Amino acid sequence: MDRVEEIEAAIKDLPPDEYRRLAQWFLELEQARWDVQMDLDSSSGKLDFLFAEIESESLKGPLLEWPPQK
Repeated sequence: MDRVEEIEAAIKDLPPDEYRRLAQWFLELEQARWDVQMDLDSSSGKLDFLFAEIESESLKGPLLEWPPQK
């Protein structure tokens, strides 16, 4: 059994309250990693095509909110 399988097995055995704590921690970790990656991609110019598309679309008229408000 490799390390990931050991972790998976341990997670399956957690009581519900500990599972929720772990799930919340993991979600926060993923969000932090996403933020770092987005900052890196933005500062390196990888997202410039999106900014150009937004600018082009905004010249055609007002942009719509996403997701649409209900």
